[in-house]
Amino acid sequence: MVTKALEKKGIACTLDLVEGRMEVKTTRRSFDPAAILAARDLIKLLSRSVPAPQAIKVLDDETACDVIKIRSLVRNKERFVKRRQRILGPNGSTLKALELLTNTYILVQGNTVSVMGPYKGLKEVRRIVEDCMNNIHPIYHVKELMIKRELAKDPNLKDENWDRFLPHFKKRTLSKRRVPHIITDKSKKMYTPFPPPQEKSKIDLQIESGEYFLAKQAKERAKQQERFEKQKEKKEEREQERAQAFVPPKEDHIEKKKRKRSEEDGGDKVKKPRRKVKVDAVEDD
Repeated sequence: MVTKALEKKGIACTLDLVEGRMEVKTTRRSFDPAAILAARDLIKLLSRSVPAPQAIKVLDDETACDVIKIRSLVRNKERFVKRRQRILGPNGSTLKALELLTNTYILVQGNTVSVMGPYKGLKEVRRIVEDCMNNIHPIYHVKELMIKRELAKDPNLKDENWDRFLPHFKKRTLSKRRVPHIITDKSKKMYTPFPPPQEKSKIDLQIESGEYFLAKQAKERAKQQERFEKQKEKKEEREQERAQAFVPPKEDHIEKKKRKRSEEDGGDKVKKPRRKVKVDAVEDD
């Protein structure tokens, strides 16, 4: 199939299965000088697993091809696989939409993307693929292409600028820099050309405290004593927390106010004198 298609253009093809090579060369029947370049593109597409019936179409004058290398655009392997999957979409729906909107044939294979179609479509697909590898989802470009297709049908808008109709998406970049909890104001400090003093190591601190010269058993005893002291402090804190539950709340003592005579009854309170009852003793004769 490939040799017959190349013979029509006057190109000879030789295939070496032992070495895995394929060579194309011009013959005396060649009439098109660009046919050898198309034959070179045909070999390139076949090496990228493009089906032969589809790859033969590159010999037409209106069809060109482009192989986009995408592996070098993303360093992380996992991130590269995820972004490459975005070009395909769920069940290949995104890839099919791009093919219909750009009138091209797209094949994602390994570290490259092979594209066949008109020059305008190749330019659009390369921009979409590179943006996808730079973390811009292809669905945004699909929406843009659909709007452009609808605008192209209107003859009144043919010579106008379409930027006002196209969606503008802002790229959100989130800073991953860790913000320090304590920010020191360096402007208040005096500048000194000398470096700060070196911090003491763990061994230096042990030499100063005398722990470095102790025997192994003495070190263990010191560690154990320190551990017991920490446990004792924590135990006291826990007991204090438990004892707080048994502390009775403070009661507010409300003083009883003396009753005041209302103004309706009138005036100050006047004490009435008690009546003295005199009992006359009657003497019996």
